[in-house]
Amino acid sequence: MTWPSTEQALAEEQRRIAGTDPAPWLPPDRALRVAAAFVAFRRGEQGPGHVGDRALVGAVLLDGDRLVRARVLAGVAGAPYTPGLLALREGPMLARALEPLVPDADVLLVDATGRDHPRRAGLALHLGAVLDVPSVGVTHRTLLAAGPGPAPEPGSTAPLHLGDEQVGCWVRTAPGVRPVVAHAAWRTDAATAAAVVTACARGSRTPEPLRQARRVARQARAEQEAR
Repeated sequence: MTWPSTEQALAEEQRRIAGTDPAPWLPPDRALRVAAAFVAFRRGEQGPGHVGDRALVGAVLLDGDRLVRARVLAGVAGAPYTPGLLALREGPMLARALEPLVPDADVLLVDATGRDHPRRAGLALHLGAVLDVPSVGVTHRTLLAAGPGPAPEPGSTAPLHLGDEQVGCWVRTAPGVRPVVAHAAWRTDAATAAAVVTACARGSRTPEPLRQARRVARQARAEQEAR
């Protein structure tokens, strides 16, 4: 599994992936099997960061509410954080952590954007393409897209547009919390992304698969730092 290693190569690959036209995916009429991953950088190595920052990646597979498998992989950042180029920093280690899980998953949740991106191919879309699994991005804010927020009731959504294209939705996942962004990504449109995020909401702001991946990564980080 190879990833672009320079900004120019990544930009070219993003444009290529964004220009493909894969068959759209729709959620099955049953509980979803969802893979998710989260990168926890070592404390003191957050913010924009540097090449070589150490991290632990938590990856999980959930079947409905049941945690089927969890794994942790150590990794290093391939680049500092630059908006639109997150794949250089996190892509390879996320792919390695998720690769054994996605064959059994219906869909992948990624803490990154999808079509809301200067070249319409953020890391959530890129990972889905590389791993050959439908994907949805989930973030706390947009990258470039804009639109009014949703109603206060859980499950409420509101569209987000980048130019004339709807690239995602605000989704209210729980009462009394700020909404998250559900990003259209690999083989998913905005409506499907919102439906997946809503289906994965369990009373917390963060959808449950990503919350579990974050828990696994942070727990491993805490155990490592306590040694």
